Amino acid sequence: MSAPLDRPWVMRTYSGHSTARASNELYRANLAKGQTGLSIAFDLPTQIGYDPDSPLAAGEVGKVGVPVYHLGHMAELMDGIPLAEMNTSMTINATAAWLLGLYIAHAEQTGVNVASLSGTTQNDIVKEYLSRGTYIFPPAHSARLIVDMVAYTVTHVPRWNPINVCSYHLQEAGATPAQELAYALATAIGVLDAVRSSGKVSPDDFPKVVGRISFFVNAGIRFVEETCKMRAFTSLWDRICAQRYGVTDPKLRRFRYGVQVNSLGLTESQPENNIPRITLEALGVTLSRDARARAIQLPAWNEAMGLPRPWDQQWSLRIQQILAYETDLLEYEDIFEGSRVIQTKTAELAEMAWHELDEVEQMGGVFAAIDELKARLVTSQSERVRRIESGELKVVGVNCYTQAEPSPLAVDAEGGETILKVDPAVEKALKADIVAWRAQRDPDRVDRAISELARAAADPSTNIMPATIALAHAGGTTGEWAGVLREIFGEYRAPTGISASTGPRPKDISSVRKRAAGMEGGPPRLLVAKPGLDGHSNGAEQIAVAARDAGLEVIYQGIRLTPDDIVAAALHEDPDVVGISILSGSHMEIVPELVDKLRAAGVQAPVIVGGIIPQDDAAILMKKGVAAVYTPKDYQLGRIMDEIVTIAEHARNAEHVPS
Repeated sequence: MSAPLDRPWVMRTYSGHSTARASNELYRANLAKGQTGLSIAFDLPTQIGYDPDSPLAAGEVGKVGVPVYHLGHMAELMDGIPLAEMNTSMTINATAAWLLGLYIAHAEQTGVNVASLSGTTQNDIVKEYLSRGTYIFPPAHSARLIVDMVAYTVTHVPRWNPINVCSYHLQEAGATPAQELAYALATAIGVLDAVRSSGKVSPDDFPKVVGRISFFVNAGIRFVEETCKMRAFTSLWDRICAQRYGVTDPKLRRFRYGVQVNSLGLTESQPENNIPRITLEALGVTLSRDARARAIQLPAWNEAMGLPRPWDQQWSLRIQQILAYETDLLEYEDIFEGSRVIQTKTAELAEMAWHELDEVEQMGGVFAAIDELKARLVTSQSERVRRIESGELKVVGVNCYTQAEPSPLAVDAEGGETILKVDPAVEKALKADIVAWRAQRDPDRVDRAISELARAAADPSTNIMPATIALAHAGGTTGEWAGVLREIFGEYRAPTGISASTGPRPKDISSVRKRAAGMEGGPPRLLVAKPGLDGHSNGAEQIAVAARDAGLEVIYQGIRLTPDDIVAAALHEDPDVVGISILSGSHMEIVPELVDKLRAAGVQAPVIVGGIIPQDDAAILMKKGVAAVYTPKDYQLGRIMDEIVTIAEHARNAEHVPS
């Protein structure tokens, strides 16, 4: 047996839930199982800058990640984990400066040299505008926050990656490989240009800034194409660093990336098929030594159904360990060197991406091109959905080979849930926790720190990180930090992209269009709404686009609406059907409240719900008055549109029945 040429990549699982203490126990257990780095998932209030007692946080606390609202939570989260030795990745964007401030404050509080900290803050706000939805501030102010983090870390936390340019969510939003390459590179260019023009980093230090830019990519099931994509990423980034920024040190031009393989392709139907999918997707970012990932986290087999349990995450970690330690993957030079097929495909993707990148630059750069790029992604996603609907793009167990034995994974050995459900009591406990935290602080110290943060935010020439870290030490909260910046920067509403042309639909959409056009009183009106803090809008956008293509009148106002916003829209627009999209797991809290408020306001339109909703929860929602529930297994948009028209017909007929 040959000695390995390389050490294995950093192995992570993306995790966090319920409370900081529960998540700490999970992290320590995963590290004991051989995980070599942390990847922290934060709950939505933390990501969007609300404390747990904010009305906007209702139903979302602890659901999709760990709640971290103050320095005490950061201390609980990292208890017993050696910060100076750990590589910590934080999936945090709009509030990235605050979470890094808490991390640094905790290090200082525990006597850890800040210069020794190693890890990454995702901090890619562009992809939030385009795909994931956890933005707060307008583009110019968001760019300023990123610049300040870059400038601060390059001097004070030199081993930290202040931004992880994130093409992962672009692919989840429908990006083609060329778009994924181009838009991610355009984001990196936009950030570096902003840093260079800010004057906050000296020309001598600028190559170090370039060297700290890292990437977080996606790897789909077409692992040959994904391999070529990663090789194209490597060559294009080297070209940009050398030609645009004049970086001469090859080490500082290295394309450094972590990866989570594709979650978009995981299926609720025949979920056991997700394990080979995940394994094959991992090959796309490991087979090529010259473009191999530096860190990998794999989704769990049941993520299309809900929050994974520790055992599910362990299974994904074992896939990585088998690949690294049992195979001979790490024993050879690059096995694709000299391959005509790989070289040709890599060159093709690089050329297409460079052309797309040039178009973004001609629009004024990525921060100026957000509306257009969002429209292009919605169009690409619509084309992907169309190909699945038509059977052109085959998905085993979904649109082909659907006859199967019942999955033994559908119920665990004890007959319990196959996903993790967060206890509703968590939210109540954290509301009490935040009240107690505020009560024990020195109020004068907090007020001084908030005033200093406001002063720093209002002065673009001042780096916001020192004031942020000082507020963390003073006992400030996530909601207080974001609240100050909301007052000074304002908030942003990102484009929906649904006005984009989408191309042909399957024939069943045409038949629905005829039905809709022939309805007495005109085509049905569909209000598509996303309540709560969940920003994953791909499903809502595709429903809105398909409904428009099917001849329905569509009202879609984007993400993050309160129940009162939706009621007001329903009263103003008089829809025949109200469609609600929730993927964060907060459906059991938000949907019943929304239905009650609609009915109390006199809105009788049927309510339909889509999202990652377990079967038992769907049955409860139906009993509470929901007309239909759709989950990821319901991919046939033509059928869904037909059912929505039928629901609208029944509702209109009921209105005209004499009482």
